[in-house]
Amino acid sequence: MQVRNSSSQFGIVSIVVHWLVAVTVFGLFGLGYYMVGLSYYDDWYRLAPHIHRSLGILLFMVVLFRVVWRIANPVPEPLSTHTRWEVISAHVAHGLLYILLFVAMVSGYLISTADGSPIQVFNWFEVVSITGQIKGMEDVAGDIHYWSTWAIVILAGLHALAAIKHHVLEKDNTLRRMLGVGR
Repeated sequence: MQVRNSSSQFGIVSIVVHWLVAVTVFGLFGLGYYMVGLSYYDDWYRLAPHIHRSLGILLFMVVLFRVVWRIANPVPEPLSTHTRWEVISAHVAHGLLYILLFVAMVSGYLISTADGSPIQVFNWFEVVSITGQIKGMEDVAGDIHYWSTWAIVILAGLHALAAIKHHVLEKDNTLRRMLGVGR
């Protein structure tokens, strides 16, 4: 398998990064959903947010890399069986996913640094607060984070359903190309 994308196939870097982002996003969503219900005395009360923030910062770096990689490696041409509306809706969905990912990650950062504290990333390094202390910022950022993450999960779910539709109903290579097993 090639490293870079070709006109007909995704390269290994695009495939690995796609699935890494997908698994991480759904994992972070699940962890976030779980941790908001924790009580102060729960063992995970401090650990879950630390893991969530750390993975969120690492995800930010991976998504930045993914954007640069995508600019340097244009995606394969749409399959000839794809209709115009499918191609346009795929482009719109991908664009929205990128925007929503950055909105979710930046708002998560703002929630965590609203009091001026840095974010410790698995105690490997820290990301400083660039805002200092801004009263009420965590509430506004929290609302944005909540709704943007729900929008990501719903849109990613529709994205997955579209890939499954192409694979099962139309029996084309759409999903196979992102799995690296296109015919």
